[in-house]
Amino acid sequence: ICWLRSAHILVNTVILRVNGERLDSNMNGVTLSNVKKRGTKANSRKHRSVFLPGEDQPDMGAMKRFSTLFSSFRGKISKDRTGKEPDLPASTELSHVEEKAKEQRYASGQFFFEYLVVVRPKKTKDGIYEPQIIYQFPKKDGMVRFQKEEEEKTLKALTLFCFPEGVNWAPLSEYPSETFSFVLTDVDGTRKNGYCRRLLPDGKGARLPEAYCIISNLACFGLFSKIFDEVEQRRKFSMAMIYPFMQSLRESAFPAPGHTVNIKSFIPERGTEIISLTRPTDSWLEHVDFRTLFKCLSDEEVLQVFAATVLERRIIFIADELGTLSQVIHAVAVLLYPFIWQHTLISIVPEILIDVVMAPTPYLLGVQKSLADQATDQTELLVVDLSEGRKETFIKCMGDEDTILPHKLKDEIKQALSAKNEKSSLEELNRVVPEAFLPFFIKTVGHFAKYIVRKGKDQRGEFQRTNFCKAIESKSTRRFVKTFVQTQMFDLFIQEMEQRPASQDGTGLFDKKIAEYQKRMREKAKKN
Repeated sequence: ICWLRSAHILVNTVILRVNGERLDSNMNGVTLSNVKKRGTKANSRKHRSVFLPGEDQPDMGAMKRFSTLFSSFRGKISKDRTGKEPDLPASTELSHVEEKAKEQRYASGQFFFEYLVVVRPKKTKDGIYEPQIIYQFPKKDGMVRFQKEEEEKTLKALTLFCFPEGVNWAPLSEYPSETFSFVLTDVDGTRKNGYCRRLLPDGKGARLPEAYCIISNLACFGLFSKIFDEVEQRRKFSMAMIYPFMQSLRESAFPAPGHTVNIKSFIPERGTEIISLTRPTDSWLEHVDFRTLFKCLSDEEVLQVFAATVLERRIIFIADELGTLSQVIHAVAVLLYPFIWQHTLISIVPEILIDVVMAPTPYLLGVQKSLADQATDQTELLVVDLSEGRKETFIKCMGDEDTILPHKLKDEIKQALSAKNEKSSLEELNRVVPEAFLPFFIKTVGHFAKYIVRKGKDQRGEFQRTNFCKAIESKSTRRFVKTFVQTQMFDLFIQEMEQRPASQDGTGLFDKKIAEYQKRMREKAKKN
């Protein structure tokens, strides 16, 4: 009870963007939608209540409110973190009409970002270093009191994720730059993506690192990494040089998949430059980088992690680098496509929240190695060490991870993954990896549409679960599917398919891939 009281204020406020989101059917972009989560197993098929993304299902007992108290957390930290922020560089004032138009554009998801903040550890009266915001762009004026208070609480909460290690900091003379990401989920279900670059500012002697954090409604890790490169270049001259670049960026429309936006910017000694930012064509893969996952783990180890994730188990990843943790967890979650992880997912667990490892429900957590001893004393979980020079990859496991997936299908995934190598580019991996894992779900549950029965064209469908499982010929595959259909990610997927208008059947990316596979099987049968 004690740890629940202390931890529930923040758990699930940092959730991967795919948690509770559904990628749109034509895959031209990523859209958030309210999702329905099942209630107790006894009534999940009869009584379905709508829950906001980020909420837990009613049968969670004490965990029920775990993900809905972000505001309480922000209120708590705002009491004792009141660091003064420096004034921003002067800016051109906008008229009321122009400002309103810009706000409407951002509300529609067209702006690149909402905030850029710079966080740095500052020494307190107690002699410890506490991360505080030293710079914010833009500052919003004209807000009523409660809006301003909420904004301040949100911004101060970000400091924990920029420096999740807590107060254990001291001036450094060397520190490697690293980029990582997280997602905040508020009590109303809205999500904000956080992108951070932590680095040691230019100077001589020991000094404190800084974290540059961009908050956006948009999810595109590669694009924001390039933006950080430009921010870092301007920071070498002065903080004021960052302002005009970010102003131009914020006023630009976020490009459609495969398109480019050009930003005009000035840097001393280099003059005016045109910076091109291109969004990847495959928008559902633009937030992940598979290179880190396959650099840290062998194909066999990735498959064991995938198997445990498919069955919604508790999984903890251990690493020294924040970027490694966030990139690996994002990549593992994307392997589940077209299904979505529906439980707690925190790519980087702040030290203050380490007790979340005690949660009895499924989770995907990233824990820094310095906190590993506090995170690995639980039972019935998979602990994956991503560190270089590790003695073993699986510090803890259930013991059956290599037997969960049907043997034949597992071998097919490994064979498909052999098309990559250590020198494979990001673009090559974005092609090879989905082509390796997506067929697994096509061959196990790709016949789901035949078992959604509708009484009328515009009527809600009803999934025939028993007949669906019986239709599978392979005994090992049927055994796996009988377990998989009990997961929350499958239940949510089927609920959405039941509610989808009949006119949209067969229009999604997964539907099209299923149709292509079935066509190949028919042609193969004719030849034989």
